[in-house]
Amino acid sequence: MLLLGVFAAAAAAPPDPLSQLPAPQHPKIRLYNAEQVLSWEPVALSNSTRPVVYRVQFKYTDSKWFMADIMSIGVNCTQITATECDFTAASPSAGFPMDFNVTLRLRAELGALHSAWVTMPWFQHYRNVTVGPPENIEVTPGEGSLIIRFSSPFDIADTSTAFFCYYVHYWEKGGIQQVKGPFRSNSISLDNLKPFRAYCLQVQAQLLWNKSNIFRVGHLSNISCYETMADASTELQQVILISVGTFSLLSVLAGACFFLVLKYRGLIKYWFHTPPSIPLQIEEYLKDPTQPILEALDKDSSPKDDVWDSVSIISFPEKEQEDVLQTL
Repeated sequence: MLLLGVFAAAAAAPPDPLSQLPAPQHPKIRLYNAEQVLSWEPVALSNSTRPVVYRVQFKYTDSKWFMADIMSIGVNCTQITATECDFTAASPSAGFPMDFNVTLRLRAELGALHSAWVTMPWFQHYRNVTVGPPENIEVTPGEGSLIIRFSSPFDIADTSTAFFCYYVHYWEKGGIQQVKGPFRSNSISLDNLKPFRAYCLQVQAQLLWNKSNIFRVGHLSNISCYETMADASTELQQVILISVGTFSLLSVLAGACFFLVLKYRGLIKYWFHTPPSIPLQIEEYLKDPTQPILEALDKDSSPKDDVWDSVSIISFPEKEQEDVLQTL
């Protein structure tokens, strides 16, 4: 647990006749983001079986002391055995107003006995708070950019008197750190980054209190790294490079195939040439050697009788007949 924004107690007041108990030791108040917690070390008594209880009171500037109970502050810190009083336990909006001047005091009690009051130095939450890093950080890689979204360390009721501004510390892995800000928005875009590069970043909040011109620098968030995406020009370059690379590869493959065909065309012809077939008669002879293969071959190879058709002229037309007679 962080123990920043903590105040030690002032010297205890002089004891009165009933102050026969030792006072609580080392009280301190922790102001971290919206938390307001008072804690102390327990009072130990060796001769009593009853538990020691504690009472807390508070006051604002020039006001009287009030009991820290449900009616006044929303939590019970009166006659408690715990050694802690969390004024913001009821809800994040509970506790003392953040721009008020607050003073606390504490004492131990046992029956009619009580210790002297131990008074804490006054504090103002906005003046003395320890600001943590922004919460719920989400980073979305974009086209040569990183879009960062987050929530504030704690809620501020009146942003006209106090508000947060934010800074982003970022760097390319192995590069020099840069800072961008301040921003009032809870969404920040880091632009003009190199595509397909890993960038690391931290987000920081700073609280500004206008009333007293006070600012509180917060803690940095944990380091987180992300890789940017390609922008439009890079995507176009990728498409062109892929197209050129594919065309070049196909060209190389086509040239290699053509060269192989020219070099080994004889072998390719041999592979794809249909082997000669055995004549049917020889194939039948091989199946049945008793068959007179020579006679079958001679019979098949013997010349065949010529065949013709006879044509007779039956008549001529008169004109053609005269032409025939003239030629005779």
